[in-house]
Amino acid sequence: MLSCSRNNVQMTTLNPRELARYLDHSLLKPDATAAEIEKLCAEARQQGFYAVCVNGSHTETARSLLEDSEVKVAVTVGFPLGAMEMDVKRYETEAAIDAGAQEIDFVLNLCWLKEGRDALLLREIRDVVEAADERPVKVIIETSLLEEAQKVRACELIVEGGAQFVKTSTGFSKIGAMVEDVRLLRHVVGPKFGVKASGGIRDTATALAMIEAGATRIGTSQGVAIIQGLKTLPIPSN
Repeated sequence: MLSCSRNNVQMTTLNPRELARYLDHSLLKPDATAAEIEKLCAEARQQGFYAVCVNGSHTETARSLLEDSEVKVAVTVGFPLGAMEMDVKRYETEAAIDAGAQEIDFVLNLCWLKEGRDALLLREIRDVVEAADERPVKVIIETSLLEEAQKVRACELIVEGGAQFVKTSTGFSKIGAMVEDVRLLRHVVGPKFGVKASGGIRDTATALAMIEAGATRIGTSQGVAIIQGLKTLPIPSN
């Protein structure tokens, strides 16, 4: 499915439509306007992206614009810090689902993770999963702020808590997704669990490297450029 070399030459057998199905086309900046959300959704329709990812206030707009398409609407919860009360995250999830969200991307409470408060983290994850009412839940762990052991424990809690994805980053911290982190997350959660790489993924080569490392979903604001970049890659020889 995917071929990718290590000497700055990236090669893939994915066609544009196949690559597009890995992508959550995202617009999460605080000043995003309705016109920009309309553009995001139009691009998602045209390219066939798996989902758009938006903040909660844009849920109804995005769902309306994508109502008769295969593109899902993913909505952020507890974004971007994850430091609010867990009941707030549950309510925010319920509100997003009521407004039409089909997936939830929520930020884990990182201070609880660093303090080893696993019981609270499990409750938080399970509360959001329950509130999502069988919609996929992606749990953001902000890998750039964690030590390796903390990343491992976060993955274990996310699997135990019933979510469907572990996600690397919000894109609002000091560093976004790193290939070595994606590889670690994949190793911990196993071959069938979702891994979303997000944050700083702006070109085709980086997206392909994340997929090769084990990502099953890519969060990016540069989805169109990533698809267009396939045209510039060398075709692998048989």
